[in-house]
Amino acid sequence: MSDNQSTEEKEMNLTGHLSELRNRIIVTAVFFILFFIVGFVFATDIYDFFQQDLSFKLTVISPGEIIWIYFTLASVVAIAFTLPILILQIWLFVKPGLTKGEQKATIAYIPAVFILFIGGLVFGYFMFIKLILPFLLSLNDGMFNEMFTVDKYFRFLLRITLPFAVLFEIPVIAMFLTALGILTPQFMRKTRKYAYFILIIIGTIVTPPDFVLQLVVAVPLILLYELSINLAAIVYRKKQRKHEAFMNDADL
Repeated sequence: MSDNQSTEEKEMNLTGHLSELRNRIIVTAVFFILFFIVGFVFATDIYDFFQQDLSFKLTVISPGEIIWIYFTLASVVAIAFTLPILILQIWLFVKPGLTKGEQKATIAYIPAVFILFIGGLVFGYFMFIKLILPFLLSLNDGMFNEMFTVDKYFRFLLRITLPFAVLFEIPVIAMFLTALGILTPQFMRKTRKYAYFILIIIGTIVTPPDFVLQLVVAVPLILLYELSINLAAIVYRKKQRKHEAFMNDADL
């Protein structure tokens, strides 16, 4: 009888968790749709913002490109502003399994994720407008007639900016994993050379084949990794002090 009750309780708990997860996904999807609509409505203003930094006019060669740019800009807006909602829903889902201290420590990561994501987009866009695009245009040197389509231009722009937005999350990811005891600053220092190698490869992928540009992109990413180590070390020391205080109290 007790085995049957235990099985039923486990099934009810599983059903409850799945139901809650479904609700969290629905809430996130609703916010994504709302932000997508807002982005779609203001797509013209967003496009004008990007266009003002260009010395040339973008071209469309098919009617589909017009609606494509609306959907693309609206999707970027929706992803950026839904990100903190998604992180919040994940935090609320795992909150019952966290201690009070872990809850207080992890809730601060939600705004940090959003700020770093936007910071990465801004940094990537600045690198593209100020360094990468002028370098590529300089290679023309009057040899070709320049005509840039909306589709090709924004695909290339997003290919460069989105990786920066993701990479800028390294510090908060390192702090979060350290707070959970999954990662340590000692491990990050030990694997530093491999991390540098990966970051340099990423810098090579998102930039043209020019050593100076690749170096300009790689250096901030390496500094970001070093910052992640230092932040993880701060979290690790706080965690160690709390553990030592708990053990001393237990001995008393």
